[in-house]
Formats: sequence, C-alpha cells, structure tokens
Amino acid sequence: MSGADKRSSERKNSLNLLDYVLLNDKGEPYNRAMARTLNVSEKGILLETHIELPANQVLLLSIGLDDDIVEIRGKVTHSECCRTDTEKCCAGIEFIAMDDNDRRVLRRYLRAFNDQE
Repeated sequence: MSGADKRSSERKNSLNLLDYVLLNDKGEPYNRAMARTLNVSEKGILLETHIELPANQVLLLSIGLDDDIVEIRGKVTHSECCRTDTEKCCAGIEFIAMDDNDRRVLRRYLRAFNDQE
C-alpha cells in the first residue's frame, strides 16, 4: 500500500485472526469469513482477506483480545490486492460503532501492545 499517511491515530502492528460478517443494506448478515489483522488503532484496523472488499461495505468484526471478545461495526475505506504471491487483499476498516465496554477492551489491548514494543 502506498501514498501519504492520512491516519489520525497511530497504528500498532498486530498479527491476529478475526471473524468478520458482511452486512447488507438492512444491516443483516449475508457472508462470514476470517481475516488476519495487520495493524490496529482506536479508529480502525487493516485486514488481510481472501477477497477484495468493496469500498463502504459495512461489516461486523469479532476480535479476540486476551480473554475478551469485542464486536465492532466497521466500514471499508479502501481495499486492494496486497500480496500477489498468495493472492491476498488488504482492506482498511474504519470503526463506526462500538459500545463503551468494547472501546475499553480495545484501549487496554493497545496499551498492552505499546508495552511490548
């Protein structure tokens, strides 16, 4: 991925698997798959997927952080092929909805990640 860095929050490298569910225009699930996180911040996440996700696609992410699982609604901001050797795609996801508990768990995860660096 190239271009100027437009992020408003610092991203931390992270390699974890997560489950995501694609939602239709009515907010109903219509497809489920796994992805690998490449990095994460309080505002979004970069995923490696098997398919290129369309811009503005809304999805529900289930992310395991230590013993907690958070569910965060997100929207695809960009997606492109990122690894031609394995035909993987990268998708930038902006978090658009999470409850206070999920935000607290995500912040705790980011603090722990900062301590490891």
